[in-house]
Amino acid sequence: MLSPDRLRELLRELDDPDPKHLEVPRDYDVPAARQRFHQLAGALKRRFGPSVSAGMGQDASFLGVFEVPTEATGTDRALRVLISNFGPFVTAGTGGGLRLPGCEEGLGDEFVTWLDEVCTELGCVYVPVELVKEPYYGPTLQEDEEAEAVLAALAAESGDEEEEEEEDDLPPTWLDRYFDYM
Repeated sequence: MLSPDRLRELLRELDDPDPKHLEVPRDYDVPAARQRFHQLAGALKRRFGPSVSAGMGQDASFLGVFEVPTEATGTDRALRVLISNFGPFVTAGTGGGLRLPGCEEGLGDEFVTWLDEVCTELGCVYVPVELVKEPYYGPTLQEDEEAEAVLAALAAESGDEEEEEEEDDLPPTWLDRYFDYM
């Protein structure tokens, strides 16, 4: 596995300031990315069985997400694995979502080693969830005042203003940059 410093360096290297490249890098190879997605899905299904579900993202910086139910993990937590369009980076966490505290719990060393090896075979880079949850200060997630106004108006209509304000207090993370909807 690459060192945390090398992983941070890679995350920064692939962060293109051009707003045209929020979802995919300049040299994005769609067939190769889809092949990696299907190969990772196959590896997860061989390890955890047919209950693994997979879905591809749209309008997102991630290519797809894999869900492994609690019953299949052999632990008391479900597993989520995400593959980004960038790098392509892969991250994994447990429980209800990668943004939640403690989502790294239950990722045993044996699983992390296995996932890192699979990623290396597929030409991917495994990035621990602890690292992708670090603050992101790059150029691509500059706030768009017009978009913020529209989102605030929609939140006000739906009554989600209080929840939205709490989310706004948190700085963006590498998870937002490489593993989220844009």
